[in-house]
Amino acid sequence: MSPVRYIIGFCLSLALTIVAYVIAVYYPEHQWALALLGLLAVTQLAVQLTYFLHLGEEVGPRLKQLSFLFMAAILMIIIIGSVWIMSNLNERMMHFTPDEKTNYMLKEYDKGF
Repeated sequence: MSPVRYIIGFCLSLALTIVAYVIAVYYPEHQWALALLGLLAVTQLAVQLTYFLHLGEEVGPRLKQLSFLFMAAILMIIIIGSVWIMSNLNERMMHFTPDEKTNYMLKEYDKGF
């Protein structure tokens, strides 16, 4: 791998980071800001995978791509499961006032496992 490709990847990553920072700092209230930040994040991911992790450049069995897809699947399971659990807990606890939540949690803590 030539150093030129690393320099190109670094410059692209730096430019994408600076653009995302400017949008997040100076335009946080605009409706298009979140969508553009998401697009910049996906572009940054593609640059990182291409220029630094060399994903898609290997010949033969695509072990890097398969391991990356497996990692992405596990990560999505963890994220979706966590959000599901937290929303379920939030839904079950919403009918309590803050003092009732504290008392309930202390009572449950005293029970132990």
